[in-house]
Amino acid sequence: MDILGQAISDYYYKGKAATLWVHDDHGPRVEMPVSTYFRDESEMPELEQRALTLCEGSVLDIGAGAGSHALALQSRGINVTALDISPLAGEVMRQRGLQQVQTGDIFQYQGETFDTLLLMMNGIGLCGNTAGLRQFLQLARHWLKPGGQLLFDSSDVAYLYEEEGLPVLDHYYGEIHCRYEYRRQKTDWFSWLYIDPATLQLLATDEGWHCTVLFEDGNDQYLARLQPVTHQEHP
Repeated sequence: MDILGQAISDYYYKGKAATLWVHDDHGPRVEMPVSTYFRDESEMPELEQRALTLCEGSVLDIGAGAGSHALALQSRGINVTALDISPLAGEVMRQRGLQQVQTGDIFQYQGETFDTLLLMMNGIGLCGNTAGLRQFLQLARHWLKPGGQLLFDSSDVAYLYEEEGLPVLDHYYGEIHCRYEYRRQKTDWFSWLYIDPATLQLLATDEGWHCTVLFEDGNDQYLARLQPVTHQEHP
């Protein structure tokens, strides 16, 4: 069920979409404006604009959605490939003028290698949980050229628990259960990962990556760069 892709497709072809709702286990459903996926670079927050300026060499935009970040990179002459699991979103990206679009699950990716892997709008959340992030980092080594980088933003969602403090959970507190609703259709519940910088640093180091927080927006969201530790650094 390609609910998010359907919303993106409706907005592109019809100029509007029905309300896209996001449900989670922390309160009432909230609206996700579909127009967000179609922003020009000038409309993007500073964090995303900074990430675009840091993209080097060939770029794989993972979870590209409607392709706005990839289009901004392509307009600069950067060799960018947009990847999304949604066939409908992939077709919209092609119609919007993206030259290189792939459709599929990143965890099954076996294509060419890149200098930069980019995941925007909390795209790293597709890992689902910390175990999924570990798996992603293990795989991402094979998708990067020597000296390559992984750029993504995420959030520390501890603020969700401010009133009562962090609860005792059987999972990491940033693993949030969500589902989309569009035109009275709902996806199954899935887990989306929001990882705080300290936990990311520990996990990345454990998996053999350098981790640097490049920017914090003052609203618990940050931009991180990860680079694999080379064999030369571990004689």
